[in-house]
Amino acid sequence: MSNMREEDVIRCSFCGRTAHEVTSMVAGPEVYICDRCINDASGIVRTDSTGPLPATAKRPAGASPSRERMSPAEMKAALDEYVVGQDAAKKALSVAVYNHYKRIDAAEYFSDFHDVELEKSNILLIGPTGTGKTLLARTLARVLDVPFSISDATALTEAGYVGEDVESILAHLLNAADFNVERAERGIIYIDEVDKVARKADNASITRDVSGEGVQQALLKILEGTVAGVPPKGGRKHPEQSLINIDTSNILFICGGAFDGLNEVVSRRISNNAIGFTADSTQKIDKFDPSIFQHVEPDDLLRFGLIPELVGRLPVISALNNLSEDAMRSILREPKNALLKQYQKLFAMDGIELSFNDGAVEAIVKKAKALNTGARGLRSVLEDTMLDIMYDIHSKNNVARCIITRETVESKAEPTFEPNKATS
Repeated sequence: MSNMREEDVIRCSFCGRTAHEVTSMVAGPEVYICDRCINDASGIVRTDSTGPLPATAKRPAGASPSRERMSPAEMKAALDEYVVGQDAAKKALSVAVYNHYKRIDAAEYFSDFHDVELEKSNILLIGPTGTGKTLLARTLARVLDVPFSISDATALTEAGYVGEDVESILAHLLNAADFNVERAERGIIYIDEVDKVARKADNASITRDVSGEGVQQALLKILEGTVAGVPPKGGRKHPEQSLINIDTSNILFICGGAFDGLNEVVSRRISNNAIGFTADSTQKIDKFDPSIFQHVEPDDLLRFGLIPELVGRLPVISALNNLSEDAMRSILREPKNALLKQYQKLFAMDGIELSFNDGAVEAIVKKAKALNTGARGLRSVLEDTMLDIMYDIHSKNNVARCIITRETVESKAEPTFEPNKATS
């Protein structure tokens, strides 16, 4: 009778564990495989496809192999396909993200380096509107296979006031990770418009600044690393839900903002340092200089309205320059998501070839530059130029090609239409 019972026990055909010793068992024709063997087998397959670990790496028993990571140069090359210029910011992002995941892997696979504790380096992106800060973050999300979320700091308020708590930032990341806490704890969060939470004056406020300094104080622990209770459905609308604990120690934070007015702070500091007969005149810089944000120092951010504790938790400061006319021409033509390519594809879907001559491109850049909104101005000008053309072109017969000229952009003159030669 005991032998019969032994035969009836379901065991994994690979490791011999019984169904009671594992979480789940997959059955086949007279064979079984447990969830542990499935994880081990998938790890072997991933190792074969990504290559062996470095010689100094030691994989502990039961640990999954390290995922192959893009090198900083490969990451920057991927960003180059979508973002024009801003090489300094792309290099800073690429190196920071690469080191971030190397730091995470060090705890699991590089036992030789346990004598050194690696700390994460959160990033602050500074640049005028329309220079590509949010586009860099979105492109990173596209090229990296990690949970990534973008949150807006303007909606955040101090706990207890109307608005969102800072924990909602983590809720967005948890949602991006399909509520897998382990994956979310290795993700990246981009906090946009972080300059909007600056306090309104250099001196401490005598009244409660619930959407400014109060938010900065609430962000401190999350940026540095803490175990935060995150409401998965939003904290204030569903107070009855249970919280999910997330450790933010291995989450990389990228903060970005236009910091309107910071250029005056930088210019004033450099000009004050250059006063005197022996002052170096080359140190003077105009507040309208496109590269002025390259001279930003932590003290400038303090004068702008960020608290010292927050500045200290954003050690990597990278500046984005104002777009030059050459950069705007490149944005129109070169990236994978170039604006002219987008309109050409829309027209190609209707069987019409769309082209822009050099005069039209120059006129678009000139009008966009006058708007002073960076790359967003290019789309505004194009939408205004193409509206009537896209509306009327379907009423025209036998149009094979549409050529946009300088006059079309400047005075909304009718573009040049070429008929289909086969039917003309």
